[in-house]
Amino acid sequence: QVQLVESGGGSVQAGGSLRLSCVVSGYAGSSSCMGWFRQAPGKEREGVAAIYTGDDNTFYADSVKGRFTISQDNAKNTVYLQMDSLKPEDTALYYCAADRVGFGCYSGSWPDPDEYHYWGQGTQVTVSS
Repeated sequence: QVQLVESGGGSVQAGGSLRLSCVVSGYAGSSSCMGWFRQAPGKEREGVAAIYTGDDNTFYADSVKGRFTISQDNAKNTVYLQMDSLKPEDTALYYCAADRVGFGCYSGSWPDPDEYHYWGQGTQVTVSS
């Protein structure tokens, strides 16, 4: 059974940094599209970044390009989201998501939550001005 567990959220001031981690179990040795999403109160879930674990190809939302970096550590079965230069508008509940084994990331579809099959429970990020 695939499980995703996020950690690393917290409260920071604007301009600060956080690194989110997503530990994946039940997927060892397999490639798929892994994504980070966020959802603020009253807003729809938004795709932030994605990575295809087979070749490290990455995708980013325009709102986070140049500030956030998605990466993976295969040995630790972990996907990271390094968030720098945080802004108050980055405040949200952040989720890790995984597509099924063998499914890649595509530029047109990676931000769509319906493309992902497995989800973590979320970790809160709060950025104060």
